[in-house]
Amino acid sequence: MGNGAKAASKRDRNAKNGPKEVKSQLKSNAAAKTIVCKTCRQDFQSTTKRPALEEHAMNKHSKSYEDCFA
Repeated sequence: MGNGAKAASKRDRNAKNGPKEVKSQLKSNAAAKTIVCKTCRQDFQSTTKRPALEEHAMNKHSKSYEDCFA
């Protein structure tokens, strides 16, 4: 048997299992948005680091981190 036959037999075995279920992360990503800017009400994921939040506050509102998020 050559490699082509191995690949074909593997495709046949995997086809028997059927298509895999598609899992979306949209709901979990929406639930993770726990940080909200007080000025513009934009939400951020809970994993967002403080430097990114400070950048948002300065660039969008010309305010400090404390004015927008604390």
